[in-house]
Amino acid sequence: MKKLFAAGLTVLGTAVLAIPAVAADTINGAGATFPAPIYQKWFEEYKASHPSVQINYQPIGSGGGIAQLQKGTVDFGASDMPMTDDQIKQTPVKPLHFPTVMGAVVLSYNIPGVTAKLKFSPEAIAGMYLGTIQKWSDAKIKADNPGVNLPDKEIEIVHRSDGSGTTFVFVDYLSKVSPEWKSKVGANTSVAWPVGLGGKGNDGVEGLIKQTPNSIGYVELIYAVNNKMAFADVKNAAGKFVTPSFESVTAAAANSKEMPPDFRVSITNAPGAGSYPISTFTWLLVPSEIKDAAKKKDITDFLAWMLTTGQNDAQGLSYAPLPKAVVSRVQAQIKMVK
Repeated sequence: MKKLFAAGLTVLGTAVLAIPAVAADTINGAGATFPAPIYQKWFEEYKASHPSVQINYQPIGSGGGIAQLQKGTVDFGASDMPMTDDQIKQTPVKPLHFPTVMGAVVLSYNIPGVTAKLKFSPEAIAGMYLGTIQKWSDAKIKADNPGVNLPDKEIEIVHRSDGSGTTFVFVDYLSKVSPEWKSKVGANTSVAWPVGLGGKGNDGVEGLIKQTPNSIGYVELIYAVNNKMAFADVKNAAGKFVTPSFESVTAAAANSKEMPPDFRVSITNAPGAGSYPISTFTWLLVPSEIKDAAKKKDITDFLAWMLTTGQNDAQGLSYAPLPKAVVSRVQAQIKMVK
């Protein structure tokens, strides 16, 4: 009797037996564009070593990720802004905040003829986004950039158009350094912008900057690096101009207030000479109760992998890995997922 194996079917005499392919467990998430490059790399790597697990992620902005989690249409959300107490109360299953990496929001600019690396003070940044500083030749900008031939051209402001954790990080910083910004605009994932053009996602903002002469906008560092766009040094709380980098983001975390038990913390405008002032953690938002036992195992196994193996990818993508002291505490939180 002959046996023939083909395309997952066994032909044995006249009997045909289907050999089922191993179906992958599918986990769906959505949210922040800020960490999307590293999340996409992680999910591909995890799939390669765990073929039975498929993690899908939609980078729709932090506001969208929180909304989808509250509606129960995703298995996890992602945000660069910690959820507020009210948002947590409005979520059917209490979410846990899992810090994943740290990153920098940078001021990226496109000024024809200017190749020098610019420096911005908090006053200059707030002034540009409030609309009180309208030209690149303004004295407050020139004072921080001696010798740079800045044009007498209108500043084209670019900001996010969607609900965004990157926006929250940026305006949280502005609210700490500018009383006028705090009173007139404030901090949230979406704000009433005094001036400017809106782009969707970090990639949308970077695209607008690239195609708009004399523009400036805020994006996550990796987007500026990948698009080979100029980005500025920013004066920090210690009065030092600091370049956004792995080291300066790590310094901001080290010099910030102690991490609270629920990991909801802001590290913008951190003290310390080496701290980059527009730094942040970013979080996965995971329900504290997952009724599907297989899905719960897949998610918690991924979290454990992310906190160890996954951290090795951070620096290569312009993020900073979590401090070791934070990792050990986050690992303990995995056991809280029931």
